[in-house]
Amino acid sequence: MSDEKKSTAVDLKNLKAGGFIKERGKDLFTVRLRVPGGRLPVGRLKKIAEVAEKYGQGMVHLSVRQSVELININFRDFDAVVAELGEGPQKVASCGARVRVPTACGGCEYNPNGLVDTQKSALEVDEKLFGTPTGHHKFKVGFAGCPFDCPKSATNDVGFQGAIWPVLSVEECIGCGLCDKSCTEDAITMGEDGKPRFIPENCLYCGDCLKVCPTEAWRAEKKGYTVRIGGKWGRRPLVGTLFAEFLPEEQVVDFIAAVLEWYKEKAEGQGRIRLGDVIRAEGADALLARLRERFPGFVVDATIPPQAIATQIGKDR
Repeated sequence: MSDEKKSTAVDLKNLKAGGFIKERGKDLFTVRLRVPGGRLPVGRLKKIAEVAEKYGQGMVHLSVRQSVELININFRDFDAVVAELGEGPQKVASCGARVRVPTACGGCEYNPNGLVDTQKSALEVDEKLFGTPTGHHKFKVGFAGCPFDCPKSATNDVGFQGAIWPVLSVEECIGCGLCDKSCTEDAITMGEDGKPRFIPENCLYCGDCLKVCPTEAWRAEKKGYTVRIGGKWGRRPLVGTLFAEFLPEEQVVDFIAAVLEWYKEKAEGQGRIRLGDVIRAEGADALLARLRERFPGFVVDATIPPQAIATQIGKDR
């Protein structure tokens, strides 16, 4: 074995799988760091800056999926970079055909719109499923705390969005009308009796009515995640479609594992193919049926396949 190969313990044949991405420059790589939910303690951030100054160009890149990437790292420094980051500790992420680091918004910790603890969910998924090989292609998971959906959860292979189903206790309602005024989706209107009337087909599960009610007459009958499956970006993007509603937070990992199991099975022999394309080929009902066995009461009765986005609109073809 040459001295060059001895200089690093990283398997050069599997660099990308380990979060080391080849750059244009000779011997230079981007090192993608593992930042589940996009959250970093300040001490770890300082260590990353230190390592970037020492081994890179004194600069980092913030990826669109909340990772921190060290750029212009010479492959001979891989061991040193990993060792010094480990003092933080800061783990390197992964690429390739495996479960990626989950993204998430701040959730309900400090965001007044947040309905669920997205950070907790992201950390749990990262701990239990990160790096799981799919055998076919990348697999991305994202968490949004409310229907504003800042992380764009529907563009993930499995995307979760916080949701609340409101119910009104008429006896406790004083007819102030604040819920009607706060509902931007016209899911609440005031009746002739001076009490709110709920229009369920208009509700987006935001829970705003609960937040403004001075007597807590509105309460959450159901709370959890709306789940959309089959999204992706890239050259031929897809928007994931609705497969489950009010999935409890504690069932997130099991739900993703069930989707992964179906994906691996149905994509067998098809090479590099994303989950959304498999669903479009197999039909949404095939996945719904599998999930309904494991998660009755949360999986929707019917849905449509992931929807293609025509990014070339306006092009004369």
